Amino acid sequence: MFEEQPQHLQQKVKRLATEAVKSSEPSAWFEVLYADAQGDATQVPWAKLAPHPYLQDWLTLRKPSGQGNSALVIGCGLGDDAQALSELGFQVTAFDISPTAIAWCKQRFPNSTVNYAIADLLMLPQQWQNTFDLVIESRNIQALPLNVRSQAIQSVASMVAPMGTLLVITRFREQEAATDGPPWPLSTSELAEFSPLGLQESERVTFRESQPQEVQQLRIEYHKI
Repeated sequence: MFEEQPQHLQQKVKRLATEAVKSSEPSAWFEVLYADAQGDATQVPWAKLAPHPYLQDWLTLRKPSGQGNSALVIGCGLGDDAQALSELGFQVTAFDISPTAIAWCKQRFPNSTVNYAIADLLMLPQQWQNTFDLVIESRNIQALPLNVRSQAIQSVASMVAPMGTLLVITRFREQEAATDGPPWPLSTSELAEFSPLGLQESERVTFRESQPQEVQQLRIEYHKI
C-alpha cells in the first residue's frame, strides 16, 4: 500500500496513522481516510481500481480453481482483488475495518457474489477460524505498527484452513529496526512468525520498485500444514 502516492497524500497518511497510534487505535485512521475521500478514489493512495498486479500475476501463473473453494481478502479496500477471485469461481469473503470502504465496494459492484463485511483484523469473528482455502494478505500488516504486528500475523494465519494457501504481498526491510512509516515493511523475523503457526513457505518472489527510492517487495506463498 501507499505506492507512488502524491506528496500531500503521503503526509496525510503519516499524520492520520501517527495520531491513531498515539491514541492506541492503530487501525482507526483507515475510516477517516475513506470518509474524507468522499467517493474520489484518487484520494485513497492504494486504490488502483484494478487487482494488485502481483496478485494478478500470481493468479495468471497459478490458475487456481475457485470452484468449491473459499477465499478471504483481508483489508479489501475498494474490492478489486475480491472481484478477481470471484470471477475465478471462489466463494469470496472480503472485509475491511472501514464501513465507508465496504459501502463503496457494494456501490461499485452491486451484483457481486462477494460477501463484503466490516471487520477488524485484530478482532476477527470466531467463525472465520481455520475456514478459508485461500487467504490474501496484501499490504495490510505493513500498515500496522510493530507493537501489534505479532497479533496481526496470528490473526492472518488463523483464518487459513488446513491444507489451505496464504498469499502475502508486502514491503520488506533488511534490518530489524523499525523504519519511518507507514508503511512499516516486514522483517525476516516477523515473516518467520508464520512458520510456528503451521504455515510453510513454498515460494518467494522479490520485486524491486523505485518510487522514488528503491523499495523491495515480496510475494510469498504459504501452505498450511
